[in-house]
Amino acid sequence: MPIKTVLVVDDSPTDRQYLLDLLAKNGYQPSAAESAEEALAKVRQQRPDLVLMDVVMPGQNGFQATRALSRDDATKDIPVIICTTKGQETDRIWGLRQGARDYIVKPVDAADLLAKIAALG
Repeated sequence: MPIKTVLVVDDSPTDRQYLLDLLAKNGYQPSAAESAEEALAKVRQQRPDLVLMDVVMPGQNGFQATRALSRDDATKDIPVIICTTKGQETDRIWGLRQGARDYIVKPVDAADLLAKIAALG
């Protein structure tokens, strides 16, 4: 199934807007959430084709939210790409173990992100 709708989850207004603009310019229909809690509610309501998940956020972090999505029968088929400043290999491995399909370190390289999204579609 081709990816059209993408939920961007990031507490940074700058990072969130960068990703929203990038996705919109490349033909996707992005929406946004500022926290993991808001993201979980929006995923259940909107059923996006993909979630771009930040890790470091107030409240629940992106690893916890990714795990919740990947273990819920209603949302486990929605791919998650973690998009974070946490660049250690151990962080990447942990993110993938939580159910993420891919892992990108900020600052996001636009071509790299678009290629990873295309690979999922």
